[in-house]
Amino acid sequence: MASREKVMRMSVEQPLWRALAGYRTLALVYAVGLFAAAHEEFTRPWPAVAYYAVLTVWTLATLPRVASAAACTKPFLAVDLTIALTGILLTPFADAHERVQAGGPTLPSIWTAGAVLAFAIKGGWRWAALASTLVAVANLVERGGPARDTVHNVILVWVASIAIGYVVEVARASERTLARALEIEAATRERERLARDIHDSVLQVLAMVQRRGAVIGGEAAELGRMAGEQEVALRTLVSGGLVPVSRTSPDTAADSAVRTADRHAADAGSTDDDADEPVDLRALLAPYAGARVSLVEPGAPVRLAPLAAREVAAAVGAALDNVRKHAGERACAWILVEDEPHEVTVTVRDDGPGIPEGRLAQAEGEGRLGVALSIRGRLRDLGGRAELISVPGQGTEVELTVPKDPKTTNEPRGKAEQR
Repeated sequence: MASREKVMRMSVEQPLWRALAGYRTLALVYAVGLFAAAHEEFTRPWPAVAYYAVLTVWTLATLPRVASAAACTKPFLAVDLTIALTGILLTPFADAHERVQAGGPTLPSIWTAGAVLAFAIKGGWRWAALASTLVAVANLVERGGPARDTVHNVILVWVASIAIGYVVEVARASERTLARALEIEAATRERERLARDIHDSVLQVLAMVQRRGAVIGGEAAELGRMAGEQEVALRTLVSGGLVPVSRTSPDTAADSAVRTADRHAADAGSTDDDADEPVDLRALLAPYAGARVSLVEPGAPVRLAPLAAREVAAAVGAALDNVRKHAGERACAWILVEDEPHEVTVTVRDDGPGIPEGRLAQAEGEGRLGVALSIRGRLRDLGGRAELISVPGQGTEVELTVPKDPKTTNEPRGKAEQR
């Protein structure tokens, strides 16, 4: 895992480092080619030959140094820029005076821009401004004054390097934002998963203790009152839990985003459920059938991944709990299972009084998240959807749709009417 983090660190910058390595190599070939084409015009060619030998060895030997931000250290940048400045200042000594005054290329030529761009990618626009200013001073000294073409080239390098440095800083800020967003998403999903489990177990038990204690009276009534208080406190905690504050430092924010995504992918890929064979959803729904709950299912097995099948069955159980709680013990319910080519749909209907308009929103505001988390949250995590249709006096229908392929994400077919 550590090696993968190292490779993926600052993924947005990585293409820039690769491009810089290629540019330095091509710029070296170009500078040597210019000298080879005009070496007869040089008054002292041997200093130029020695310089190009050093430049060639340095460029090829330091290609690994411009492969990433970690490898491109401050001492390397200082030496790299020094070699470029030395070549510029050495040009009047090696080349003919007429060529220099006519605006002939310096010894490093466009290779100098590679040294400046390394500053820009490593340290942003401020480092780029420093490096390009030093190059500008060296060019003015080499030419002996601010000639028109020299000023033009200096401004071009200065503006381009600062612009690239600014883009790099924006990319880093974006990666920090992405890392934070991934942390928040992971924390929110984990909180919703825990909230579903708590709703299906602890909160249901506390609510039952509160009701039974009120009926029995005496000491049981006090126990029921305490259970009711704990239920309210727990619902408040579940519905309004805090998202942990990011501990990601700016230097590691980008690879944190990659680590977060990779960790979720690894966790998803390492579960035993993914390795298991699909299970028959009918077997998990059969225990819900009873005197007042009818189960209508296909004659052939309805196969889903183990995790998806369990979550759908749990969502059906939560829907039936809502029927018993809100429609009464004597209400009837029907479970219809439809096995389609690419998805499975389970519909839970009841003959209760229906849900009054605005009741679901009110329940969520009170921290009662049975529909929001135990039903919709489960289906959303599976890439499916849950639609609730309720008309006062005509019962409630909950339609659960989950894709057979766990990698498929279904878009909602429309907004269900909630009344």
